[in-house]
Amino acid sequence: MVTAVPSSVRISAPGKINVSLQVGPRRPDGYHAVASVYLAVSLREEVLAAAGAHPGITVSVTGGGPLGIAVDGIPLGPDNLVARAAAALAEHAGIQDPAVHLAITKRVPVAGGMGGGSADAAAALMACNLFWDTGLDQTELSGLAAGLGADVPFALAGGAAVGLGVGDELTAVAADKALHWVLVASGAGLSTPAVYGRLDALRAEAETVGAPTASEPQAADPRVLEAVRSGNAAALAGVITNDLQPAALSLVPELETVLNRGRELGALAGLVSGSGPTLAFLAGDAGAAAKLQAALRAEGHNALAVHGPVAGAGMTADKT
Repeated sequence: MVTAVPSSVRISAPGKINVSLQVGPRRPDGYHAVASVYLAVSLREEVLAAAGAHPGITVSVTGGGPLGIAVDGIPLGPDNLVARAAAALAEHAGIQDPAVHLAITKRVPVAGGMGGGSADAAAALMACNLFWDTGLDQTELSGLAAGLGADVPFALAGGAAVGLGVGDELTAVAADKALHWVLVASGAGLSTPAVYGRLDALRAEAETVGAPTASEPQAADPRVLEAVRSGNAAALAGVITNDLQPAALSLVPELETVLNRGRELGALAGLVSGSGPTLAFLAGDAGAAAKLQAALRAEGHNALAVHGPVAGAGMTADKT
């Protein structure tokens, strides 16, 4: 029996929180080694692959969602990560003159430290794999994902994982119990290179007055891993960390006020997610997260309760 190639495929992929992020010194190649514990959360991007009105690979984007994501200024040409993902898959699979329209629905904050662009790329890889019927397996897709960006393989895999190297060397963490968070989105994004650059500058300043040089991280904090595995929010609250947080707060000082307020309103802990500026507050359970979301919204913050771990890139609707 011949399986019909679908006329469209809709795939979603999760945003992530860096529950723990240790960052080494800047390497000669400009990158930083990290040891991170990733948690995929229930705020998901979507990519719809379908036949386009024009030849080649075309991209469109729609914002909104529960956080009211604005998409003005997102490039839609060949440099868009979704277009690059489709082109990489087509080249790998030997597709001549690939044609597809990829419609992105953005719900994860743009330049928000939650890997929204990486989730888009992961969703595009899976969507095009099905739309073009190229038959690549998860290992092949993961290899292509790694070539697109450090966070793309995790968005493809989902769940919880340790990321080493530049974050793309993944080891899955078995975590069956949900952890509950409240996100607070900022009005403007932060450039990841700018945050890393500020971290380097802060460290250089500290070293001039005798602070030790940062060392390259070798492993994730075992206390974080145990808390994530067991879903123990109280234990996790005492050990979450983000080496990029001082740099993000230096660039956007008002974030510190919101972090402090979230804790006052009942969060067990709070941190900048990745390179920021999105904030992630840890709650004791779903009820506590709902109350914290309501309290933060009442004070004018763009807040949303989410949970994780959740599955990676996958189909969200039937093929048509």
